[in-house]
Amino acid sequence: MTARDRATLAKVAAKVPAVTTAFWIIKILATTLGETAGDTVSMSLNLGYLTATIVFVAILLLLVWRQVTADRYRPALYWATIIASTTAGTTLADFATRSLGIGYPGGSLLLLGCVVASLALWHNRLGSVSVATVHEPRAELFYWLTITFSQTLGTALGDWTADTGGLGYGGAAILFGIALAGIAGLYLWTAVDRVLLFWSAFILTRPLGAAVGDFLDKPVDHGGLAFSRPYASAVLVIAIVVLVLLRPLYPSGRRAT
Repeated sequence: MTARDRATLAKVAAKVPAVTTAFWIIKILATTLGETAGDTVSMSLNLGYLTATIVFVAILLLLVWRQVTADRYRPALYWATIIASTTAGTTLADFATRSLGIGYPGGSLLLLGCVVASLALWHNRLGSVSVATVHEPRAELFYWLTITFSQTLGTALGDWTADTGGLGYGGAAILFGIALAGIAGLYLWTAVDRVLLFWSAFILTRPLGAAVGDFLDKPVDHGGLAFSRPYASAVLVIAIVVLVLLRPLYPSGRRAT
């Protein structure tokens, strides 16, 4: 490996966490938190979807700016940005599917188009959509844009499946859990493109989190457990913090020593 290759690898390692089992566990917890926290602000605090979206998008933009300008991978900042993207995704999806009146099918198709367009533009401009290449500002901006669109799409898919698919929140969670297990099987036992599998899993963890979050905080007569949204959100925050501290994710390209 040349000195230039090592320098490039160091930059990659500095900004992107390794994709491991712990990464996916924390990601699912973060998406569940995004659902409960988003509902807390838009519903429990009665701010409405538009106001809540403006609040969370502003927070997300600030965190993305801090992430892009950071000199290395910082776990707390990275996961705070992931949580911000999934929380903004919750209110954005609710605004698109409910306030704009296009429904779950229309919202899901619109957001799927946004994800595909973001990935296509990213690939066209930089030649790859692999997270392993995220080591400079343009790639990072495409990375976070695609993540936010995928989080929003996942929210719409989760709500669509649970509310109109007849499965309920528990059934939807099981369905998306099975889908993720299928992707894991493809990763372990086939040669299917790893980048495709990563983005597929990244999108599907969001509807799983949305279904689990709704199952926790929706009323019993709507198929939920009626847990307090702020309480559920606080428990999820604690779980994420504990996992990040106990199972630190080393930067991509670097092994734990």
